[in-house]
Amino acid sequence: MNNPKKHITLYTDGACSGNPGPGGWGCLLIYKDKQKTLSGGAKQTTNNQMELTAVIEGLSLLKESCLVDLYTDSKYVMEGATRWLDGWIQKGWKKADKKPVLNVEYWQKLLPLLQKHTITWHWVKGHAGHPQNELVDQLACTERDNFANQ
Repeated sequence: MNNPKKHITLYTDGACSGNPGPGGWGCLLIYKDKQKTLSGGAKQTTNNQMELTAVIEGLSLLKESCLVDLYTDSKYVMEGATRWLDGWIQKGWKKADKKPVLNVEYWQKLLPLLQKHTITWHWVKGHAGHPQNELVDQLACTERDNFANQ
C-alpha cells in the first residue's frame, strides 16, 4: 500500500542583538489541526546562524520524509538552500568569489534534511503582520532576550 507523505507547514525565524551577540530562534510546525512550537538560542551567535538553526531544528523534528511548506523571512536561508548550495558543494564549500562559505557547519547540518524532505520555500516579509511569522519572531526574540540577560 502506498503511504502518502505527511504535509507539514513550518514557520521559522531567528533574532540577534548585535551581530554577533545573544540570539534566539523559533519555529512553528503545523500538521492538520496540531501545532508545535520550539525555540532556543545562544549567548554568542549571528542572525543568520539563528535563522539557519530555526530551519534545522524544525526539520529535525520530522521523523519521516514529509512534504514541507517552509515559510521564512530570511532571504539568506532561502536563497542559500534553493540557489547557492549546489554550487558551494561543487566548489568545495567556496563561494563564487573563492572565499569560504560562511556558516558552513550549519549548511552541512541542513543539507541532509533538505535531501530527506520535499520542501516548497516561501518568503514572507518580516514584521509585516503575518500572524505565524510574528509568533516565531516573538519566540526568537524572547530567547534572544533570555540569553542577553544571563
